[in-house]
Amino acid sequence: MAGARIEDVILRRANLRYAFPHDFKRRLEGQTVPAVLRRAKYLLVELGSGDVLVMHLGMSGSFRVSRHVTLFDVHDHVVFEMSNGASVIFNDPRRFGFMTLLAPGELDAHATLGRLGPEPLARTFDVGALARELRRRKTSLKITLLDQRVIAGLGNIYVVEALHRARLSPKRRASTLVTATGEPRPGLHELVAAIREVLRTAIRNQYRTGSKDPFLVYDHEGERCPRRGCAGTIKKIVQGGRSTFYCPVCQS
Repeated sequence: MAGARIEDVILRRANLRYAFPHDFKRRLEGQTVPAVLRRAKYLLVELGSGDVLVMHLGMSGSFRVSRHVTLFDVHDHVVFEMSNGASVIFNDPRRFGFMTLLAPGELDAHATLGRLGPEPLARTFDVGALARELRRRKTSLKITLLDQRVIAGLGNIYVVEALHRARLSPKRRASTLVTATGEPRPGLHELVAAIREVLRTAIRNQYRTGSKDPFLVYDHEGERCPRRGCAGTIKKIVQGGRSTFYCPVCQS
C-alpha cells in the first residue's frame, strides 16, 4: 500500500466490530498512501489528505495481498484495490477487527491511541521511563504491564514470558521494583531486558499466538520449570481475567 494510490474500496458488508464511517469509501478512494505504520496493536495508514486509516485485527483478522482476485472467501470483508495492481484483502471470520478514519489532528486526541505508552522496542522505553510508571502503582506487576498506558502493545503471553525470564513474580506489587526516591531496583533492569529479548525473539521467529512450543512457561501448567537448576513446577492463576503461568519457586 505504501507509495501507491487507493483506486477502489470494496466493502463486502456494512460493518466489522463496528459500522464503517458513512463516508469511509469516499474519503479513501483516490488517496495516495505516504506510509503504513504501527502503534501498539493498531495499523495506521497515512493518507495524502492528512486523514489516517486506523485498523485493528481483533482476534482473527488478517491481511493477504493478491494480484489476481477472481473469487473471494466468505470472510473477506474489505478489499483495497491499489494503483500498483495489488489487492489488499482483509479477512476476519469472527469480525472483532475494525477500521475507522481519523481526520488530521485527531490521532493524538483519540481516546485510546492518544493515551498509549511507549513502544517496548523504541528508544523512549527504558528503565527510567518504566520506573516513573511503576513508582506509585499498587496493582500487581502482571496487571500493570498489561496496561497499554504503561507499555504499548505488550500482550499477555509476552508479559508472562518476560516475567519468567526476569525471575519476577506476576503477583508482586509493581511499585516494589522502584525505590522510595524513584530509582529502579535491579529487578527492573532485568525486566526491561527480558521484555526486549522476548519480543525480538518472537519477531525473529514469527511466533503465532496459540502456538505452545515456542514458549517457556505460557500454557505449560504442571510442567517442570525450564530454568536450569530450578525444581519448581509451572503454576496457572488468573489475573484480570487473563491466564498467568509462572514458577512460584524462582519468580519472586
